[in-house]
Formats: sequence, structure tokens, C-alpha cells
Amino acid sequence: MRSLLVVEDEPAVARGLKDAFEFRGFTVTVAVDGDAALDTARDGRFDAIILDIMLPKRSGFEVMETLRAEGDTTPTIMLTARGEEEDRVRGLMAGADDYVLKPFSITELVARVQANLRRRDMDRAPPVELEFDNVAVDLNRQVVTRDGAPEDLPSLETELLKYLIRHQDRVVSRKELLETVWEYPSADGVETRTVDNYVVRLRQKVEPDPENPRVVLTVRGKGYRFGWERR
Repeated sequence: MRSLLVVEDEPAVARGLKDAFEFRGFTVTVAVDGDAALDTARDGRFDAIILDIMLPKRSGFEVMETLRAEGDTTPTIMLTARGEEEDRVRGLMAGADDYVLKPFSITELVARVQANLRRRDMDRAPPVELEFDNVAVDLNRQVVTRDGAPEDLPSLETELLKYLIRHQDRVVSRKELLETVWEYPSADGVETRTVDNYVVRLRQKVEPDPENPRVVLTVRGKGYRFGWERR
């Protein structure tokens, strides 16, 4: 299930966007001003952002510039009633991936969000093969070869590694992994030790030195991230 952050201060527009995207299978969070947008984007995990320009407290331009300066690369579509070329250019220069003018067609907006998500998925698709010193991983065949000895990599461990690679620019929480890799409808109240146990198993297979992880890193109190710097 895709997660979407809608940043819009007009209640009717925000409600319409939330209903439309939830109907299409998205989970939607709404922020109503620039400060709330930054706090929510930083604290949550989103596959895409719809960002209005005219916002209380700080503009969508400022929100966009701040997020990109902090390394957030979430696909973002800026939404505004302004039609001047300089505003479109400023939005794109700030880091927006696309730009839609009000009034807009919800069908077109959904299509633009989905198109940006497809492009991001293609950009982030994990490579077929990885090499970590004395370890080689074939993700298609689900085989790990350590010092020349092949071993099967179970499907769940394969998907766990793929997910971390696909989101290697940020820390992935245990809750997120349970909801995406394990496909739990909601990970609230679920024992997150499950994730930790699978990470231990994965490290035993793919880490050159499992006692000193370099591929799957623990970020204390937050979760895990893919840490290998491929040459």
C-alpha cells in the first residue's frame, strides 16, 4: 500500500484529495501548514507528497527547499492556483518532481503521482547481483555464495534485503518493515523482535563479517538501513 502526504490548507480540497487517493488504495496523511508539513515529512514515511504552494506559516517553496536540503528525495508534486511561469520554474528548481495547477483533474493528478512512483521504483530497483568482499548475492535466483559455497536465500530475507536497498537513502523502521515486507495490515502492537531475528539471519548470510555489520546497519532506536557503499 502506497503512503501519501497531502499538504493543503483548504479543508474541502484536502478532504477531496484524501478521499480520492484512499479510494485508489493509498494511505493518506494531511498537513495543513508549512510547519506541520515539515514535521510530518520528517517523522513519517511517504512514497509521495502533494504539496500546495500557498500555505500558512511557510510556503510550499520553503518546505520543498528544506526537505531537499535535508536529503529527502520523496517524489513531490507541487499544487497551486498560480500559473506564472516563474512560480513553476521556482518549484522545479526547489526540487519538485512535477507541477499541477488548480483547478485540476483528480484523474490527471492521480496519474501524475503514479507515474512519478513508477519512475522512482525503476530508479531504485535493486541490482540483480551484489558483491560484498567474499560474498556474492544473486537476488533473482535467491542464492548467496560465500567463499565459493552457494546457499539459498529464503524469500522473506530476499525481500527484506531488496526493501532496504530500495530505500537506502533513509532509515527504515521495524514497523515499516512489518507492514511492507511482512504485509501486516497494521504493525501496531506487533512484536518487532520478528524483524530483529530475520536481520540476524540475513547478516549471517550476506555480511562478510556478521559480527561487524556493514551491509545491514542498525540505527539505534529507529530501525535499519542498507549501508554498503558499492564501488
